[in-house]
Amino acid sequence: MKSPRFWTVALLLAGAALLLHARGNTDVIPASAPLSQVSRVIEGWKGSDVPIDEETRTVLGAGDFLSRIYTREGQSLPIGLFIGYFPTQRSGATIHSPKHCLPGAGWSFESSRHVNLRDANGKVHRVGEYIIGNGEIRQFVIYWYQAHGRSVANEYMAKFYLVTDAIRMDRTDGALVRVMTPIGPKEDIAAARARVEAFTAQLAPMLPRFIPN
Repeated sequence: MKSPRFWTVALLLAGAALLLHARGNTDVIPASAPLSQVSRVIEGWKGSDVPIDEETRTVLGAGDFLSRIYTREGQSLPIGLFIGYFPTQRSGATIHSPKHCLPGAGWSFESSRHVNLRDANGKVHRVGEYIIGNGEIRQFVIYWYQAHGRSVANEYMAKFYLVTDAIRMDRTDGALVRVMTPIGPKEDIAAARARVEAFTAQLAPMLPRFIPN
């Protein structure tokens, strides 16, 4: 038997698809810079792009994507950044939740919570913090959905805002932002959390150039 969670997601997706289709292709698509221009140096962390293969791009759909690994001198553990930006979600290309994608790649969620994260400019963002595992490998992950100056940790609320913004603003653009780092074998989780939160606090103020408010 399917869980209530499954049917909730299914109904939200079906309702969003029907409504967006009924309203037609009238999206307002604001100008934005390509994600490739996200700074390669963030607070001492230096980034190198990770190619996204064609099979993965096909699954992700029509959008702009960034996959990058940041390293820092004196720090043995890297930070991984993934951003997927969709200028429109009317055509069926919608944001994929990591809760569905990561288990398919062998990862399991060990813990999860939603928290407020204050960026370097003082703005508060609602994000999800997760610990995921795959065998002996563990990662600390922050991810959230961002659209129109709003940060949302919950995928259901992201779908809700997708529909309401399409009605109010004729906009369905939005993005998923994910920041993650390995948890060292002898590392305290608090240290991994601090590393990711400090990086994200510097990254977040840069994002409206690429994910329009």
